[in-house]
Amino acid sequence: MVKEKRHWFLPGPLDEEPNDLPPGPRAEPPDTAVIEDWAKAESVQAARLARVAGRLGALDDRLLRGPEGWRHRLALIEAANLSWFAGDRVSSDRLALWISMRLSGAQDDPNALARVGWAVRRLTGGPGPVADLAAFLDRRDPESIEDSAERFEGRAGGWLDVMTAAAELHPITRACMGFHLWSLAGLGQHGDQIEAAVTASRIAACDEGGAVFAPLAMGGARGLRFSGLPTERLARWLDGMNSAILTAMRTLDDIEAWTGRAENVMAQLSGRTPLALRRTFSQWPLVSAPMAEATTGASRAAVQRNLAWMEASGLIREVTGQGRFRMWKATG
Repeated sequence: MVKEKRHWFLPGPLDEEPNDLPPGPRAEPPDTAVIEDWAKAESVQAARLARVAGRLGALDDRLLRGPEGWRHRLALIEAANLSWFAGDRVSSDRLALWISMRLSGAQDDPNALARVGWAVRRLTGGPGPVADLAAFLDRRDPESIEDSAERFEGRAGGWLDVMTAAAELHPITRACMGFHLWSLAGLGQHGDQIEAAVTASRIAACDEGGAVFAPLAMGGARGLRFSGLPTERLARWLDGMNSAILTAMRTLDDIEAWTGRAENVMAQLSGRTPLALRRTFSQWPLVSAPMAEATTGASRAAVQRNLAWMEASGLIREVTGQGRFRMWKATG
């Protein structure tokens, strides 16, 4: 066989040419590649996920059949717990005064109150984050922004693209993944932990009708820690959510029992103020006299008279131990 002649000025075959070029940058994996890791984590935690999903379904059914005030009460408790997880440390009484009457003390951080107030609003209703994340977060790009600056709209769009691509994952798994991808997507800022947790809690409950959000922090925030592989993170997430749901169910048990007892004890009272006060105490973990006036529409004298009667009857107890700015809670 005659060997084919090759001209000296033509390059030889590629496999004969030495590769003297430095190695180039490796191609980055697509954003959606992370979904595979979370799909594997979901398969590993399938049994635990099924149990937690069942408990969330039971909470959803309970809230669907219960009064609207129950959702509000759970949202206040969850938001207060999230504030401690994020370092804002807004107590339940300060949160109650801020939400009901926009009252704050000199020692209160107005930015922290605004963040927790936002959390309460998003945990009690409204469109979810997937419909319009910017509107959900109350964050928009400024009208004047440098061309070189990274836009929030682009970062939010990238995060939503990954969440949309993960549609086959269970909502609870997808919520956990979205929470852990939040900072990586460039959505972090001061208070971003509360934003990320509230967004995830709404996504986890997206298929529910009574539970607007899935509790994450009211049983302790250990499920929100950032460490480990997706399988470990999902396991902690499920354990934390399970504890939070059980806490929520016990809270509803207690307030339902209190409402029944209060109806029997207060049956002898006439007028609309007793009924309105019972509803207020079922909605709010802590109640002050000015709050009761604002929520019931009753006069100060009527509110104070009925609060004193309820305290004397053992239905409520004062928790601040002060002569002024007192607050009461329903007794167990």
